[in-house]
Amino acid sequence: MQFTLLIFILAAAAFLSAITAMRIAIRGRIVAMPNVTGKPLPDAEKTLAAQRLHLRVADRLYDASPANTVIRQSPAPGQEIKALEDAQVVLSLGPQEITIPLLEGQPARLARIALLQSGLQLGEVSVAYFPSSDADTVLQQYPPPGNKAASPRVDLLVSMGPPPVNYVMPSVIGMQEQDADRLLSSAGFRNIKHTDISQADTTKGTVIGQMPPAGEKIDADATAELGVAE
Repeated sequence: MQFTLLIFILAAAAFLSAITAMRIAIRGRIVAMPNVTGKPLPDAEKTLAAQRLHLRVADRLYDASPANTVIRQSPAPGQEIKALEDAQVVLSLGPQEITIPLLEGQPARLARIALLQSGLQLGEVSVAYFPSSDADTVLQQYPPPGNKAASPRVDLLVSMGPPPVNYVMPSVIGMQEQDADRLLSSAGFRNIKHTDISQADTTKGTVIGQMPPAGEKIDADATAELGVAE
């Protein structure tokens, strides 16, 4: 019994020692984020490397600081971070001297070319239907024309043209073929396909099936398919 108790005590001590060692090891991988804001990129890399941290450039912005100077960092100085993780920085592109050109009203393709010619970059492109504009036309831009932005990227809102027209499929089952065609044409359907189907005790030319079913919305270019008794 005493021997068993001794074994238990030794095992418990070994377990606690392992837990303590693990905590110390984990704690040893935690470092304080150094302050690299205001440092040139090479100096920031060396400072971070000394703490076993990797530098990752998250963005580049126009700033009064010289080009390739760290103007923002994450995590903040002094904040704890695990060794070998990425420290994200934002680098300066130097002072902004480019005026944002007018892009609104231009085709999106020409707007992209204008940005490249100005030394700027295309940012986020959003699209939306707009009844009174042609498809692929720039509706809005940010920053607005004439401004000097903090970023070299210009975001665009581009028109997809007028919204597509949707029609509600009427019920034509039981109608004669010609009457069904007239009803669908008057409802705005441009594509109507007929399929002959053999069915006993049904008058020839009667619509006995339809696709899409009645009440379903389809666009103007969709095909309404009718099964007609032959």
